[in-house]
Amino acid sequence: MARNVEFDESLAIQKAMEVFWKKGYNATSLRDLTDAMQINSSSLYNTIGDKQELFVRCVQHYTDIRKQDWEKRLASKRSPLAVLVDYIHEAVKVIINGEDSCMAVKSAFEVATNDERVKQILAADDQRCYQFLHDLIKKSMDKGEIRNDEDPALLADYFNSTWTGWYESFILHRDPVKIKRMAEYFIRQLTK
Repeated sequence: MARNVEFDESLAIQKAMEVFWKKGYNATSLRDLTDAMQINSSSLYNTIGDKQELFVRCVQHYTDIRKQDWEKRLASKRSPLAVLVDYIHEAVKVIINGEDSCMAVKSAFEVATNDERVKQILAADDQRCYQFLHDLIKKSMDKGEIRNDEDPALLADYFNSTWTGWYESFILHRDPVKIKRMAEYFIRQLTK
């Protein structure tokens, strides 16, 4: 008689996401995934599917976590500029202290160019990030915290693109001071 597959699927997705996040899609083996998820390969295939399907679900899970974080920040009673500055400082900490970088950035370069589903998930995530930044910048302008002669859409696009460059710069140069200085420059430009 076949054994029933019993495991916490959301926990298994979280564990698999952590492996993909650390190693990347191409360097992650099926064995890495099943070990982390504490299931066998037949359970993986019978419940979730293959490695590619699991990766898609992990990227979706990662972007869902980011969406929840942005929603929580937008709902804060704090000054919009303070929320934005904290977000920038936290992004810098992730870049210089987080050995695993940003899964969205890593996935965009490694997988999204060849996988339409991953590309769509990351494009939606990028749009949510843009909207989050735009909303904070616009609210900061409305409160007089940021001068209102700038275009909030352009500033949101600029920051969203710039911080991807900070990741690249840190990967190539491992210079935390450089990243911190770029972040402080960006903040100064916003608040001039």
